[in-house]
Amino acid sequence: MDFTITGELNEKQKHEIVKLWNNEYPKELSHSNLSDFDQYLQSLSDLNHILLCDENENVKGWLIYFIRDNEKCFAMLLDSSLQGQGWGTKLLNIAKERNNELNGWVIDNDIEPKQNGEKYKSPIEFYRKNGFEIKMDIRLKKKNINGVKVTWKSRKN
Repeated sequence: MDFTITGELNEKQKHEIVKLWNNEYPKELSHSNLSDFDQYLQSLSDLNHILLCDENENVKGWLIYFIRDNEKCFAMLLDSSLQGQGWGTKLLNIAKERNNELNGWVIDNDIEPKQNGEKYKSPIEFYRKNGFEIKMDIRLKKKNINGVKVTWKSRKN
């Protein structure tokens, strides 16, 4: 497995990320096509991508950090076959090395169905273990899915 850092995705990477997104996130948050995903990316500014790719250069993990509402935000995906092996922490650590703060939204329940019918497993404990503060009082509802804000700030300052 190798990490690649880039400011722009190629078409193959976009297709693989959409597939990963639709496999790993709840069904309600899926992207119906590549142009839907492109619209999502275009709504963000100062994009930076960290890709985790296998030996065939297939995307198995993706972390994006960007500016939204004057905050440094991020989103992350990891193929379920790699979860629990330290790859997600490695992706986060690369992003932490390049940022003083990261803000994101996490689904904090295990009831949302994925496209394959399995239940989405909340990563909230993963973020807690990786030094994020869980802001239980700051919530977001999107497409009938509830999320909670997670924040990380560098201690270097």
